[in-house]
Parts: sequence; C-alpha cells; structure tokens
Amino acid sequence: MKRRKQTQYKRIQALFTPPVIVAVFILAIIVVSALFANIFAPYNANQVSLGQVLAPPSPDHLLGTDETGRDIFSRLLVGGRTTLLSAIAVVVLSMLIGIPYGLIAGYFGGWADRILMRISDVILSFPSLLLAFLLVAAFGRGLTNSVIAVGIVYVPMLSRLIRSIVLVEKGKTYVEAAQSIGYSNLHILFREILPNCIPALIVQETLDLGYAILDLAAMSFLGLGVQPPTADWGAMLETGRNIIQLSPLCALAPGAMIVIAVVSINVLGDGINRWLDPRLRKPLPMRRFRLMVRRENV
Repeated sequence: MKRRKQTQYKRIQALFTPPVIVAVFILAIIVVSALFANIFAPYNANQVSLGQVLAPPSPDHLLGTDETGRDIFSRLLVGGRTTLLSAIAVVVLSMLIGIPYGLIAGYFGGWADRILMRISDVILSFPSLLLAFLLVAAFGRGLTNSVIAVGIVYVPMLSRLIRSIVLVEKGKTYVEAAQSIGYSNLHILFREILPNCIPALIVQETLDLGYAILDLAAMSFLGLGVQPPTADWGAMLETGRNIIQLSPLCALAPGAMIVIAVVSINVLGDGINRWLDPRLRKPLPMRRFRLMVRRENV
C-alpha cells in the first residue's frame, strides 16, 4: 500500500510541475474565453466604427481599435475561437487518416506497407508549409481548404509513429494469443494494438496542436486561410502589420496570443510525456494479479 501511494505521488508530481500548472491555467483561460467569446466580448467583432479608427487603449476599448474602428479585444476573443477550433480540426483530420494508415502499414507489411510508406515519402519530400500552400492554391482559399491541407501534411509523421509502434507490438504475446483465439485483424488492430499506441499518440497530437496553430496562422497571414472580415489571430496579425507604427497593439496582441498558446501547449505536451513514462506507471496490485493468475489456471 505504501509503495503504491509513493508511485501514485511520483506520477502526480511528474505531471503537475509548476510550468505545467501555469500552462494548464493559461490554456484554461484561453479555451474558456474562446468558447464564450460572444459573452465576454464587449462589442461585435465585425462592428465598424469610423469615428473610433485607431483609438488608443481606454476603458471603452481595452486594447484600442484597428484601422476600421473594430474593437481589438473583441476580435481577439472571437479570433481565438476560430484559431483553436481550426487547429483541433486539423488534429482530428490527421488522426482519422493517419491512425488507420499507420496500423495497416505496420501490421500487414508487404506491398501495403511499401505503397503507403512511399506515399508518405513523397509528401515528406516537400516542406510541410509549402505543400499546404500548394494544396490551398489548387483548391482555393478559405478556412476549410486550409484545415484540409494542413491536416494532410500532418498525416505522414503520425502514420510513421503509429507504424513504428505497431511493428513492435505485433510480435508480442498478446497479439499472438488474439490471433490463435481467432479474432479478426480488425479486432486485433483497433481493440488490442491501438490502445497501446494511445500514450505516444496523446503526446504527438498535443504537440501537433501547437504546430497547427502556427501553420494556420501563417496561412491566414498570407491571405490563404480565413478571409475578411472573419476574426482570426493570423489574419489580425497580417492587418496589424501594415499599421504597426500607428497602433502597435493591432499586431502585438494577436502575435502575443499565438506565442502564449503555442508555448503553453508545448509545455503541457512535455508534462504529459513525463507523466506517461513507463517507469512512473502504477504497478498492478498484487491481489488483482493473483486473481488473474487463478482465472488463467482454471
């Protein structure tokens, strides 16, 4: 009992370090502000007020206004929702394609593995952001096409990660036992092997979320992502760049939010990586272990 409590304490200590606590707190504020942006925003994010063009920070406008008199603070909140939801969509899309991709390539091997890995090699031969630019240029500008393009770019790295884990797991005893019992390949892939990929998958997708925010911001900054007047951190950074000398907050505010969000996500991902370290996992209780042995011997 004492040893188990010590192990649990080590796991909690490995996750809840001061940097991780600060990162979680910051991310919680960003997420809540983004989800309830319409409630917290004092003004309509797209409301134009020509009488308040480039107004300095004041009690009425906490961060001032932009070149058309729109409240920067309101656009920052609404733009955060657009940015975060888009980044999450990128991660989900890459998982929907990359996980089956890697499972099939690693488990079946042979020609399926060779074909799928050569496709990955072709995608990885291009700089990731440049390939995303080419895809958006081919299919048209817009947030949806940007999300699809960036999601496709993230697939090869995720599929290679899953494939490498599957190559290790498929030779283990539990997989051979499942095959001998007569379970289908689909069952073995998604019910037996995939759960063992989840720890590495969580860490990878946490980091990919930060990269997705950066890449989508770059797409919007270049005019390929979110189109006016939709609020987005990358688009706000692009419009603020032209008037940074007249109103620095137009560019500094969205730029700072991008940096804070990405750094917080990376710190959280590093904390999760330490938390999922096998050396800190809770050992199986002896009572449960004996019960499992008795059932096997019956």
